[in-house]
Amino acid sequence: MKLPILLTCLVFTAAAHAQTSPVKVEVRQTQGRYELVRAGKPYFIKGAGGGQFPERVRAYGGNSLRTWGTDGAAKVLADANKNGLTVMLGLDVARERHGFNYDDPQAVAAQLQKIRTEVLKYKDNPAVLFWGIGNELNLEYKNPRVWDAVEQIARMIHEVDPNHPTSTVLAGCNPPEVAYIKQRCPSVDILSINTYAGLAAIPQQVRTAGWAGPYVVAEWGPTGHWESPVTPWKASVEETSSQKAAVYQSRYEASVQKDTIQCLGTYVFLWGQKQERTPTWYGIFTEDGKESEVVDVMQYLWSGKWPANRAPHLASFTLDGKQATDNVYLQPGKKYPVQAAITDPDKDRLTYRYELLPESTDLKSGGDRESRPAAVAGAVPAGATATTTLSAPSKEGAYRLFVYAYDGHDNVAVANIPFYVRGR
Repeated sequence: MKLPILLTCLVFTAAAHAQTSPVKVEVRQTQGRYELVRAGKPYFIKGAGGGQFPERVRAYGGNSLRTWGTDGAAKVLADANKNGLTVMLGLDVARERHGFNYDDPQAVAAQLQKIRTEVLKYKDNPAVLFWGIGNELNLEYKNPRVWDAVEQIARMIHEVDPNHPTSTVLAGCNPPEVAYIKQRCPSVDILSINTYAGLAAIPQQVRTAGWAGPYVVAEWGPTGHWESPVTPWKASVEETSSQKAAVYQSRYEASVQKDTIQCLGTYVFLWGQKQERTPTWYGIFTEDGKESEVVDVMQYLWSGKWPANRAPHLASFTLDGKQATDNVYLQPGKKYPVQAAITDPDKDRLTYRYELLPESTDLKSGGDRESRPAAVAGAVPAGATATTTLSAPSKEGAYRLFVYAYDGHDNVAVANIPFYVRGR
């Protein structure tokens, strides 16, 4: 661990317990620039998507969490108050691609009433920063009446909650959806945008799309699986933890950090771990809570300081002398050399863990829940280090070999190589 977390938490616990009423948040435009104002003071969002490890967000210089709905909201808000954080509180609005019919007035009215109940339940919590009405409602949709429903929700929120702005979250920043929101959603105060490889272009995209108001980047992170190189067997190639760290830093510094006119801040994705294409693609922590080099970068971006102990750096990872982008084909049952070039900035001793997984077949879109493939045992010798061997599976098909290198201080470097075992 990189910080005196307990001391940081104690500073904010007393203040959190003292505050039990809502904190006024508003969007102001001053001298041509927008800013979020909380309790009368400018508030630039240094946020993390997800409710895991809230104490680390504050300790590393962050100030806010994002949720995608109200499931578990009571705990997230309590953790936020305990750690001096705020919350972009998501309201779960049905997606058309999940079967919801926005031409059905009874269904739309029932959804509005359900969301009204949720808003009334949480609106006076001091940790609430603003409301996120739906997530990526423009993904695979056809019916623009969804934006009429968003407007009804935003208008209802302003009627019952005078203390918090409203927002809706787009996948990307496309002119048609921006035009719909401008025309149909006048009660939406902030445009929120999810973006990955396109982060550096967001300030320009916002302006090109015709949005002149304030915006938040509600998700940003590594190059998405839909934006990455793809093997002939349709496996997307994931960046290593070190490659991710480099793009997180460069894209953030090239974009929203410089947009002091319209950007109100960002929420990095994902402050936690999830299975999406792989167990490591979007989470910047491993399943056991170890921190990748991306977390170091976020501490630097939020606080201006690097952690005292840095995560291992992965320069390369090869299987049979080939990298992840080299379309690796193996023969069943044969042994192949594996080489991981990983160094530790603090000269900490590294230990290694390898895992072989079949390529995931439970593939969803829009961040929907996916199941993790079961590991293939015995493919790499026990006690393997940076140089080892892989025994290719006997069954034809697509697989990934993962390497995890630990420094003994809760930090890790991670990479994987997709490969295909050809039939005999």
